[in-house]
This record gives sequence, C-alpha cells and structure tokens, in this order.
Amino acid sequence: MTNIKNIGRFCPVDENGFILNDASFKKIKPDFKVLIEEVTQYYQTHLGLDLHSIYIRGSVPRGLGIKGVSDLDTLAITNKATKEIDNGWVDKVEKELNNKFSCVNGVEFSFYHIDDIVETTTFSIIPFMIKTHSVCVYGDDLSAHLPNYKADKTLGNEHLMNLKNQIEQAKEDLDGNDDLEDILDCCGWIMKIIVRAGLALVIEKEYQYTRDLFPAYKIFSAYYPEKEFEMKQALQYAINPVGNVYELIIFLDDMGNWLISESEKWLQVHNPKKVSHMELNF
Repeated sequence: MTNIKNIGRFCPVDENGFILNDASFKKIKPDFKVLIEEVTQYYQTHLGLDLHSIYIRGSVPRGLGIKGVSDLDTLAITNKATKEIDNGWVDKVEKELNNKFSCVNGVEFSFYHIDDIVETTTFSIIPFMIKTHSVCVYGDDLSAHLPNYKADKTLGNEHLMNLKNQIEQAKEDLDGNDDLEDILDCCGWIMKIIVRAGLALVIEKEYQYTRDLFPAYKIFSAYYPEKEFEMKQALQYAINPVGNVYELIIFLDDMGNWLISESEKWLQVHNPKKVSHMELNF
C-alpha cells in the first residue's frame, strides 16, 4: 500500500496569471525513458503518416513520476479523424507494456484529431493539457499555437459540469461487477475526479490549479474542514484502489452526492446556462 505523502505542487503562473508549463523532457526520470521510446515506436508503426505528434502528460514529464505508482499518459495527435483510425492494437500493446515495465502503474494510449486541438475559442481539456502539462516527444509541437490558460471558472467548469454523470457512471459500472481489475480501474478513475472536483469548487477563490492530488485535497479541506475526512478517503482510494464494490458505492452515495450538490451551487453562480465548454478569457 502506498501511503499518502505531501507530493505535488500548484502550477506556476506568469505575471498575468497564465499557467506556465513546467514539464520538460529533461525532468523525465531514466526509468521512464525506455518505455517512452517504445510507446513512440508503437504509435509510429501503427499510425504511419496519420501521426502528427506525440505528447507525454501528467506527473512523469514534470519530474514527479513515482516508480510503480504513476501512470504513463500519452497523447497522439492525428492528421486523420480519430473515427477513421484503426486502434484495435491498443489493448494488446497496453497490456504488453504494463507487464514488461514495472516502473509504471499503467500505460495509456489516446488519439485526438489535430482539427479538434487547434479549435481554441472555448475551453477544452486536451489543448489545455498539451499547453500546460505535457512535453512533445515526437513531431511538431502544437503548444505554441494554443492559447494561454488561467486557473479560473473556465477550468473549474471542466471538472464540475459533468461530475454528476461521471459519478453515476461509476456507480453503474461498479454495481454487480465481479471483475477485480475493472473495479480497481474504476475506483482510481472516479476518486481522482472527486479530488480534482474539490479543488474546482474553490478555484475562483484561490486562482490556483494543480493536477496533483495531495495539494488539491489540502486546499479543498481548508475551505471545507467538515469534509476533510471524506476527501482524504477519496485521496486514499485514488492512490490505493480497493475492490469492495459495496464500500465504494456507499462512499459515492455519500461524498459523491454531497459533491454533486455543491457543484450544482457552483454552476448556478459561475455557469447558470450550463455551457459545456466556456469561452476562454484572454
């Protein structure tokens, strides 16, 4: 079991409050670099000329990757619409790499069409991740063509607008599920969403942002001390997923429903029209 540690930091910002990208290839620890080379080769082999660029996002390119705990999240930008891309090879390759490399908890391949990335009038999470949390390891880096982002309601909305659907989907996926691996994946996924949603509730008060779970939990708890215990439990579930479906559904019915209620209050103030992707504030 991995213990909760004070790991992570808030995103640095410039003098205008725009989030700076502190990811760098130089910060990637050696244990992960051989894996990244193999991932790049798989993308190249299977996409060929349809491949525009590849990015590594998250904790690994920020120098915060923890051996055996961190995931390797990868993004492929394609020159062809993703629905026309053959990705039938992905599941097999992900399993092979997960078995071969113990330095990561899992490898994720993902695909996004370039036309969707360069559309930048409204907030979208993938362009945001490329601009602020990723490093380009192959192809032409698109980050210079993307807008700057602030830790404001446009970003907070991304975490809260679909929270109800995400929690309900998690409960549906868990109910009656006896596939342990699937349960653990669902647990880790939804608990990360819950911790980051807690930060989103106070983003318009703090104007700070992080994808890192511990600082998100701490800043939420400063505003909602009565819910610190529950959010700490969500953090624990995120880093040490459990396979007890009954336990997880009870938690989602309790803390999840409370968070949904608070997100609805936030949306009434900051996005009463319930716009899925808010216009960016340049």
